[in-house]
Amino acid sequence: MRRERGIHEIFREDPERADRELWGRRAFLANVGAMSAVLGARIVYAQHMPVGLVPAALANTAEPFHIEGKDGLVVLNDRPLSAETPPHLLNDDVTPSERLFVRNNGIPPDPAMVTRRWTLTIDGESVRRRRRYTVADLKRRFPPAHRQLVLECAGNGRAAYEPSVAGSQWTLGAVGCPQWNGVLLRDVLEDCGVTRDAVYVAYWGADSHVSGAESGVPISRGVPVAKALQRDAMIAWGVNGGPLHPLNGHPLRLVFGGWPGSTSGKWLRRISVRNVVHDGPKMGGHSYRIPCEPVPPGAAVAPEDMCIIGAMPVKSLITSPESGTRHSFGWPLNVHGHAWVGDGRVRRLRVSIDFGRTWRRAELWSPANRGAWANWDFLTRFPTRGYYEIWARAVDDQGRSQPMVVPGWNPKGYLNNACHRIAVYVV
Repeated sequence: MRRERGIHEIFREDPERADRELWGRRAFLANVGAMSAVLGARIVYAQHMPVGLVPAALANTAEPFHIEGKDGLVVLNDRPLSAETPPHLLNDDVTPSERLFVRNNGIPPDPAMVTRRWTLTIDGESVRRRRRYTVADLKRRFPPAHRQLVLECAGNGRAAYEPSVAGSQWTLGAVGCPQWNGVLLRDVLEDCGVTRDAVYVAYWGADSHVSGAESGVPISRGVPVAKALQRDAMIAWGVNGGPLHPLNGHPLRLVFGGWPGSTSGKWLRRISVRNVVHDGPKMGGHSYRIPCEPVPPGAAVAPEDMCIIGAMPVKSLITSPESGTRHSFGWPLNVHGHAWVGDGRVRRLRVSIDFGRTWRRAELWSPANRGAWANWDFLTRFPTRGYYEIWARAVDDQGRSQPMVVPGWNPKGYLNNACHRIAVYVV
């Protein structure tokens, strides 16, 4: 289990030490020979290494922990709870429930209140018939749906932004792609009837505000009606054929494949079909929004100049081997991972072992269904012994590619889809 440690974390603990380390790192990065000495191996293709790049092998530290029903996740904060999965533990083509990240905005409901009589209410200005369903009603009245869908926090990768921003300092592991079991949201909405003036479909969960305020709602977001009616929009009661984990929304949750995880409400109690863009908690201000136009790092951006995040950008992950692995010279190395994009398809995946100087195409497999990630494999050999970095870069069906560096800064550190890289020592 590994956790990336940024200079912003050190700054909170000891500002003077952070200042020393910041300047020390800059001097250190200017000297490839010094880096090679620390790495314990010559950096192959060092001439192509971007200026200021911290080698992947130096960006990780071990940090064990345990959450009941979860395996190998790294806790970032516990009130509310956020825990991510190291990339090498996401190697399964279908993410196991015990490896799915946790992102809570409030305090989960008491397990004692989660009973068989849990109900879901459908209401709102643009619904024809207000209805209430139990979980048993949903299972009995609607066709079952089983979809493998990517769930990713919009802040995944936030720790890499400079200057740093507030929020859970996700590195890479706030993502997963299990199979969800439930019903299509559109089938339930059709049963209630949606009027022509419908604009948004919003949720209300049973979690409570961390402040303890009885009337406090930590989060209530949603999606445009068009997204809610697609086949990658679900009301789920299970994952991979079993029940939802209590921290992932048991007994009911929404899942909107390819959109920010914040839209996929947990402990689902109510769905409202709105005739306006939803105005619930964390729908305004800077929450889950990015500047409508690019801004310089650290800029102050007025709320009216922020736009709501919709489909997530193209992205990829190297899940095997684990970063820092030692590989025998002369033998080929198989590299495995996943690639995904919000509402489209991944068209190709390329891999570089020379810091992005040259790229070779990986074998990309078709996703299980719309909204699932595509798995990929790449076989490579290394010309000499030494330190290498393997970089992965995905391109979607619109020709949009992952950037080689952290993309445009934003006040909340959303949508970092920079190329993933891992360290390999060839010995």
